[in-house]
Amino acid sequence: MSNPLLTGAQGERHLLLGNEAIVRGALEAGVNVVACYPGTPSSEVPDTFYRLGARDRYKMEYSVNEKVAMEVAAGAALGGAMSLVTMKHVGLNVAADPLFTAAYTGLPGGMVVLSADDPGCHSSQNEQDNRHYARAAGLPCLEPASAQEAKDMARYAFRLARQLQQPVMLRTTTRLNHMRGPVTFDQLPEPAALLPWKKEPTRYVPVPAVALVRHHELEKSLAAARELAEQAEWTRTSGQGRMGIISSGIARAYLADALYAGGWNEKVRVLELGMTWPLPEKALGEFLRSCEKVLVVEEGAPLLEKEVRILAQRLGLDVAIAGKGDVLTVYGEYSVTSVARAVAAFLGCPCGINEGRAPETGLPNRPPNLCPGCSHRAVYYAVRQVYGDDAAYSSDIGCYTLGMLPPLRMADFLVCMGASVSAGSGFSWASGKPVVAFIGDSTFFHSGMTGLANAVFNKHDLQLVILDNGTTAMTGHQPNPGMMQDVLGEDAAHLDIEAIVRAFGVTEVAKVKAYNLRAVTRALEDFKDKPGVRVLIAEEPCVLYARRRLKKASPQVAEVVEQGADAERCLEQLACPAFYRRDGAVAVDESLCSGCMVCLQIAPKAIKARKR
Repeated sequence: MSNPLLTGAQGERHLLLGNEAIVRGALEAGVNVVACYPGTPSSEVPDTFYRLGARDRYKMEYSVNEKVAMEVAAGAALGGAMSLVTMKHVGLNVAADPLFTAAYTGLPGGMVVLSADDPGCHSSQNEQDNRHYARAAGLPCLEPASAQEAKDMARYAFRLARQLQQPVMLRTTTRLNHMRGPVTFDQLPEPAALLPWKKEPTRYVPVPAVALVRHHELEKSLAAARELAEQAEWTRTSGQGRMGIISSGIARAYLADALYAGGWNEKVRVLELGMTWPLPEKALGEFLRSCEKVLVVEEGAPLLEKEVRILAQRLGLDVAIAGKGDVLTVYGEYSVTSVARAVAAFLGCPCGINEGRAPETGLPNRPPNLCPGCSHRAVYYAVRQVYGDDAAYSSDIGCYTLGMLPPLRMADFLVCMGASVSAGSGFSWASGKPVVAFIGDSTFFHSGMTGLANAVFNKHDLQLVILDNGTTAMTGHQPNPGMMQDVLGEDAAHLDIEAIVRAFGVTEVAKVKAYNLRAVTRALEDFKDKPGVRVLIAEEPCVLYARRRLKKASPQVAEVVEQGADAERCLEQLACPAFYRRDGAVAVDESLCSGCMVCLQIAPKAIKARKR
């Protein structure tokens, strides 16, 4: 079936996810190379490129981590290609090293960096605002506020990156990435022409003498970008009066709805900024001169607010500036209601917008949970039987982090992606306690291997459990180098985790099937009292991946045939979501049961298997 992202003609209008709109914008710019490490809320961008499969238009890869993805995209842009690299906000921490250097050397082909921030921590460990990176690295930054702008700004970002020969950041947030909106298409041209490569080591090899010169070039590029920001279509003023509001990013959408709902459109003058770095200082200065009082509305850190205050002081303007306070804070996502409350307070008038229905009280909580039949649950159950509360559990980024919840309680600390091995090593060294570290297969390839090499080299004492479910499960089942399934094609390379672990010098290695409780338990007991680094590789396909992509589903389900302590153990200690109480008795919800039969191994007298 043809996809409108590839076949849609100029003038057509389609309802698109924000991430899909970014893909169309990149295609309209003629993108040649796409590299990524999947991370919510950015994942649908590379997934869409992968699903489109237009290999005649662009090359696309799932890189092993964000740093590698950045380096691949930067190398492609050095080679004259127009490249896109995508990641979530914390991924840019991993990729910062090559990014800062790429900003100094410049990239002739043009590279766009999609940084998808996550205010509200919907699926992340922090709310960091990556506009900081745009300022620190010296990147022009664009922030769309609608699906249409996501498409248009993505296209513009590529053209700007090639024009300036500098990396450009397209900074989005979860609300923008996952919103749906109407998008009018522009022309879909052929892929951009590759620029000829010119050997120039005095530019592209940033030894100190070169870097000092390139720093000056970066500042010149930012000055040129600032002039373009003054003329950008997303730098626009509306309204009237001496009360002004300056807004950027997704907050512009909240502000537009709040002004409309409050009937304030004719009471305030509004300056919208879609290109948020470098700032259009001339436009800002003119706006500030036209106002007696200004409110700055931006989600996240008060970066724009501080810049506006500095500019007003530098220009000697007597204008009152308001921003972060009791309503507009640095925490979480904004909303139409929160922005309306801030505007009402700023204007000194009542906020007539309905606050909405108060949340119901007394409803049961539904915390995030491992899926029914998740192989991680089986491994966690076995680890708890062997180690109990005597060990410290070092966790990592992935589905398995959900093992922190009772009754499994398999996560005592988590530093960042790939750190379970190295942080666990340090903890064991300092405390003398036994440490069990958990890491998934994708995370192992992402950044866990270096921690393992370090642990072996420095003779740390650690039990590592590699939870190999054959996919990058948390972000949508994207491929990784360890996938054994044929979804990557016959010519795809497969990297064997056990061979890699042994190559690092680990001698105590065992591979087991995660659903085989006896094998998992026996291996853990064998390793428990041994010194040094021990590695248990627990294999079992992600239950959702097996069902949806591999078309494998168990023909059987579990059934409770005898009440008592054994059945209670499945409910209270294994805590599989398929188990529940019905009229005081333990029962299994057939619609949730995956047929893994771990419960049967725990309570063979209480549980039986039957056909669906």
